[in-house]
Amino acid sequence: MKKYKWGILAPGKMSAKFTKALKTLDNAELHAVGSRDVERAALFARDYGFRNYYGSYEELAADPELEIVYIASPHSHHYEHTMLCLRNGKHVICEKAFALNAGEVAEMIDEAGKRKLFLMEALWPPFQPFYQKAKEILSSGILGRINYMNGYFSFIPPFNPEDRKFNLALGGGSLLDIGIYPVIDALTFLGVPSDIKASAIFGQSGSEESLSVIFSYDNRCMASIYSSFRTSAGIGSELYCENGNMTVARGRDMNQTVILTPHDREKEEFVFRPPAMGYHWEAAEVMKCLDEGRTESSIVPLSFSLDLITTLDRIRIAAGIEFPGSG
Repeated sequence: MKKYKWGILAPGKMSAKFTKALKTLDNAELHAVGSRDVERAALFARDYGFRNYYGSYEELAADPELEIVYIASPHSHHYEHTMLCLRNGKHVICEKAFALNAGEVAEMIDEAGKRKLFLMEALWPPFQPFYQKAKEILSSGILGRINYMNGYFSFIPPFNPEDRKFNLALGGGSLLDIGIYPVIDALTFLGVPSDIKASAIFGQSGSEESLSVIFSYDNRCMASIYSSFRTSAGIGSELYCENGNMTVARGRDMNQTVILTPHDREKEEFVFRPPAMGYHWEAAEVMKCLDEGRTESSIVPLSFSLDLITTLDRIRIAAGIEFPGSG
């Protein structure tokens, strides 16, 4: 079994979760951590067992032994940091949202293609057992056609204008942080919408704190998308179909549930509690693809990421959300 040397760009809460998942994989080596703060990098490396640490992202990307980089910086810097790593010959898995707009994502994809390097957006849902169960149920035809989807993700974090959730300069707002999840659900279960209408409520930092979106489809299906830092609605999507309904949901602890309610028989509930909060499947997919000589995942293909960011752009424009320098 080939072992791959992993690096973490921007240690923080997400990087800690991802690193814990990496530690469950026998073919992943914890090689290096890079931060703009060398003391922070040293502390993260010590706490999680990385061999090396650097006080700049440039030094991390230049490490000649490093093979794969997980990027968890704010949305506003994903393009810059992904391009830095690709140009230094590193394979990349970058947290969602992939970048601030479709133009940046297209450049990232082009750069990876020219250099024959692996690139994937770190999308959590497609790898999870509750998602696979939901797709299995829909593919079986038992529920018939989907007529309507209601997707939501909201919670109430403490307000801090400098926090990435509220800071416009960092891509702040509910859309890219949590609204992206019900959008992923809609694209997965229904496809790209033909029409989008959206309305946002903006907070004191200038970022949107609540967002409502309506997707319309040519086949007369609709979807509603809701994300907010002002309410606590939880995380999930409800699918209303010809022959019954289905709810896919997860808790903040990542426990996963699929509730199937056919019109003609009793309700069924499926509960999943994956190890390592389910993040290890993302890392395993990167290494599996590299083992097979592939530079793109079939589970999260780059075409899906491009559809996703294009849809997020359409929502942003419809809702009047503007990020500094985002185009």
